[in-house]
Amino acid sequence: MLKPHEIVLESFRIIESEVGEHTFDAHEWPVVRRIIHAAGDLDLIHAVSFTRDAACEGVRALQEGVPIVTDVNMVAAGVHKPARAALGVDLHCFIDAPEVAQSAREQERTRSYCAMRKAVHDIGSAVYVVGNAPTALFALCESVSQGRVSPRLIIAMPVGFVSVVESKAQALALEVPVITVHGRKGGSAVATAAMNALLLMATDQTS
Repeated sequence: MLKPHEIVLESFRIIESEVGEHTFDAHEWPVVRRIIHAAGDLDLIHAVSFTRDAACEGVRALQEGVPIVTDVNMVAAGVHKPARAALGVDLHCFIDAPEVAQSAREQERTRSYCAMRKAVHDIGSAVYVVGNAPTALFALCESVSQGRVSPRLIIAMPVGFVSVVESKAQALALEVPVITVHGRKGGSAVATAAMNALLLMATDQTS
């Protein structure tokens, strides 16, 4: 029976065998490979997109100790703790903050939207990971467009049927590095996989 680490390596071997040649560079491919592995979906190789040298910029930001902000707890829970600790990178998610719930009620907005606005105000420049809520991505895009924040990287991977494609399009139009999965696909597991690939590269690991 294969050990856990061996299972991951064998999965990567199968992915690489079935994908064959590709155009992703040395920083991009580990991200794409982990996304495919997390989703069990080889078709995602055609959907993942990087702007402004995003993978390399993400690794550099993490090596500099730039904090991570996630839209939901499920994304935060999956972030690789040993790699994050080794880099001294803080992790923030404000979805359950009492003031966020209050703002959401008062403004008739989603908690995800208000949580992201709070993150922009409280944390500022960071690696932002959106793996669930397009409203969180809209809030981040608005803040960037308004000059309130300049993220070192945005992992833009909300999932679903309402406003998902539109929110990703807004992110891709920003003058900041973005990693996204085009279309309706995405989700917490996929966003976390991308984040963990960058963390592992930042600590000189690739698997």
